[in-house]
Amino acid sequence: MQKIYPCLWQNGTAEEAAALYMKAFKNSRILQTTHYPEGAPMPKGSVMTIHFLLNEQEFMILNGGPWEPYTGALSLVANCDTQEELDHVWDTLTADGGQAVQCGWLKDKYGVSWQVVPTLLGKFITDTDPVRTQRVMTALWKMVKLDIATLQAAYDGK
Repeated sequence: MQKIYPCLWQNGTAEEAAALYMKAFKNSRILQTTHYPEGAPMPKGSVMTIHFLLNEQEFMILNGGPWEPYTGALSLVANCDTQEELDHVWDTLTADGGQAVQCGWLKDKYGVSWQVVPTLLGKFITDTDPVRTQRVMTALWKMVKLDIATLQAAYDGK
């Protein structure tokens, strides 16, 4: 078990959200589901928590009610090795009410903010050549969903 893992607060949609996230990421599975007991603040027998893995990273979803809405102040970063993987994650998370934002950011239909980025982006924006990094950042700022080939061309000066 990881010592630190995110808990995503939901308002009765824990099962639906976990299914969406597992569809978006390979190597994902539910580890455990718990249910509310008698006398809890939610109906007895309803899903309380789901512990699951996304790409072998542990998460928990809590059906906690309507009291804690998401903000963009915290986001989850999804590093993608290929454009195909990036497109799959992006398309899955923006489906059915998710919203594209800018520069690889999106909000899924539950309001969770994600950054869907190519793994290479870290290399591109930390290069010691400031001209290269500026070209990459200029290209990135013009995008909504990130395109690896365009970012690579900017990095290469093409």
